[in-house]
Amino acid sequence: MTNSENTQGTIRIGADVGGTFTDIVIERVDGTYASTKVLTTHDAPERAILDGLERLTIDEGIELADVEQFIHGTTLATNALIERRGAHTALVTTEGFRDVIETRTESRFEQYDLDIVLPKPLIERRHRLTLSERRDARGQVLIPFDEQGAVELIEGIADEGYESVAVGFIHSYVDGTNERRFRDLLTDRLPHVSVSISCEVSPQMREYERFNTVCANAYVQPLMASYLVRLRDQLRERGVVAPLYLVHSGGGLMSVESAAEFPVRLVESGPAGGAIFAADLAARYGRDRVLSFDMGGTTAKISLIDDSRPATAKTFEVDRTARFKKGSGMPISIPVIDMIEIGAGGGSIARVDSLDQIRIGPHSAGSEPGPAAYSLGGLDATVTDANLQLGRLHPDTFGATDIDLSPDLAAEALVRSVGTALGLDATTAAIGVAEVVDENMANAARAHAVENGKNLGGYTMIAFGGGAPLHAARLMDKLGLDELIVPPGAGVGSAIGFLVAPFSYEAVRSFYTSTTDFDVAGSNRVLAELTDEAMSFVRQGTPSEVTVERQVSMRYAGQGWEIPVMLDEDSTFDDFAAELLSAKFTKAYEEFFGRAIDDLAIETVSWSVRVSSVVPLRDRVALSAGGDTVPPSESSREAYDPVTGEVVATRLFDRESLHPAMTIDGPAIIAERQTTTVIASHHRCSVQPDDSLLITRRPEVAA
Repeated sequence: MTNSENTQGTIRIGADVGGTFTDIVIERVDGTYASTKVLTTHDAPERAILDGLERLTIDEGIELADVEQFIHGTTLATNALIERRGAHTALVTTEGFRDVIETRTESRFEQYDLDIVLPKPLIERRHRLTLSERRDARGQVLIPFDEQGAVELIEGIADEGYESVAVGFIHSYVDGTNERRFRDLLTDRLPHVSVSISCEVSPQMREYERFNTVCANAYVQPLMASYLVRLRDQLRERGVVAPLYLVHSGGGLMSVESAAEFPVRLVESGPAGGAIFAADLAARYGRDRVLSFDMGGTTAKISLIDDSRPATAKTFEVDRTARFKKGSGMPISIPVIDMIEIGAGGGSIARVDSLDQIRIGPHSAGSEPGPAAYSLGGLDATVTDANLQLGRLHPDTFGATDIDLSPDLAAEALVRSVGTALGLDATTAAIGVAEVVDENMANAARAHAVENGKNLGGYTMIAFGGGAPLHAARLMDKLGLDELIVPPGAGVGSAIGFLVAPFSYEAVRSFYTSTTDFDVAGSNRVLAELTDEAMSFVRQGTPSEVTVERQVSMRYAGQGWEIPVMLDEDSTFDDFAAELLSAKFTKAYEEFFGRAIDDLAIETVSWSVRVSSVVPLRDRVALSAGGDTVPPSESSREAYDPVTGEVVATRLFDRESLHPAMTIDGPAIIAERQTTTVIASHHRCSVQPDDSLLITRRPEVAA
């Protein structure tokens, strides 16, 4: 793997802890990469990082003291929320709002389903406490803060032995004085208890989303703080003196101290690194519209990248009870790279439901016990077992350290989990599993595109993660795409993405004003404060140059939701601000909905400022589907071809032996250390100048 444009001359490390594998990447002084993949140790995730790091540094002859930057992404916060493995947490809220996180917004993601199942609130009702205080939507005091009541409440918290407390008062996004006062009282009395306040975690309107977000932050804060301290200390014990940075959900880097204070920002940490990896490649390859496809051992993630920028959102959901259904999960209102994530990884478990249909996921065998083929005690059939049975994987070329695949155990699991119920042999069962998981991922991509108002026609797929290259060509066909790129280092793409991510932070706050009576001073004050907040986080990474992006969410008066409107980098409002914003909003509204609405007041609801360090642009690579050199095949094996629907002789190639301008016609399998690329019989693979693989349909097929 190479990155020859990097001239910094430093050694950096990226570590991505996933649900099944932990990926470690070292960026050498010359800009090239070395990597390894080890099973995740869920009881102590830092152990897998340290084990993989030790192996890799020994192989590379690198001294840890020479490492200048250590960048980490983890799914630990996400898993803790989904599995309910967080701290013993209380929610303190305004009297009368105790049940907000349970009543939600009263919307139904399935309007006519009488048996609808919603996620259980993160904090049970008996742990939700109330205090007499209240402000209105303009920040005016309606009920004074009950100082004595707060003291008594804190004594109850002490008696109950809570590890963490979330504080969410009504309309605190306008004025957080009462939340800060309660935190001061609590920390004076119980300094060992973690405290999260909503005016700092998510100072945005809509109390359900804000309360849920501060609860999530408090719920995982002790766990994440403990883990990050352990990791930092153990890295230091082994000689790493470089600073430890975390990748946050918005796709940038933040310090370990900031991550420990706001761990909810890490909920989409690893997947965000993958999107940054794909965005960097999109710019390098000159592709304006890219579908990023990241498939690991536990989940598959799909995101859209336009003009080399991943789509972003201010709210996302975790732990959905219904696949693809908005409103069926827990909303987290933080800036995040917008993507859809489903339980479709290599370890996703296959089963047959009551209608005799094959179902895949969302449960995963993970790393413990892992797929049946891992020989680690797993009994359920998984996607990995199906790929092994279909000849796409082979024990000799499987890239994970210390795992020997067992074809016999995979076949037995496929018959046991799928074949017996449907009267199928192991191979036919494996075909069914592979087709179902591919269709699940294709449906997810279609749904994500529709939700974002996009047509996938003309998009290029970039596939990475240990599982994506196995399925990407089939997914490309199902979605009607014309190009697929499998970049160098695809198996550890997210970890490489950590190394190209900027230092960045997006500060968000709700602030209401209207174009009919625009608050010039208040708007300027909010933008200045948000800029200072974002700058303070980014400056921890000591970047030499930064960019500032400002945005405001606006709507017509009477509407329930708003659309984003970009502001100038040096936005400072004057008496003509209302006219300027009206024009910007009208243009944005027309782009979203086709036409604007006349004679309605326009409201500003939420403001955000994103500050990012400037990442040097890499040289472009001109992609070409041509090539006149056909490399000789080292060997072949029987593998399933989805085009013909038959098991056919398939040529095998070692990716390291391929060189630019080589062309391979399918069916073929290209193996490398950490993943395998499958090419169907109607596909052509062209090796590019940077050793990436460009997969298209063969001209005679495309015609």
